[in-house]
Amino acid sequence: MHKALFAPLLDRNAPDAVQEYTRSKLRLRVEILEQHLAQHDYLLDSFSVADAYLFTVLNWTQVTQIELATWPAIHAYQQRVRQRPTVARALAEEYAIYQQEQARVAAA
Repeated sequence: MHKALFAPLLDRNAPDAVQEYTRSKLRLRVEILEQHLAQHDYLLDSFSVADAYLFTVLNWTQVTQIELATWPAIHAYQQRVRQRPTVARALAEEYAIYQQEQARVAAA
């Protein structure tokens, strides 16, 4: 997911043709994950570092206009991980840092 989808989609210098090709392969790549998560709560038997990494990568959909609701199992997975207390705390702390940086930039 990271290299195949998001590296080119997040690359501001990637040509339009690369962006289009990557988006054309999106469904194929994401369907594999959708099928797995339709049968399992997490990537492995329980929450692991792989889930933390996947959650991070899936959050990049916010800036690449990929709508996860299209894939219900992936969307449910993302919500399930987001509700874990440690993940929720990390997201809140990260957002506070983001807001501070935005305020600093606006003041400069």
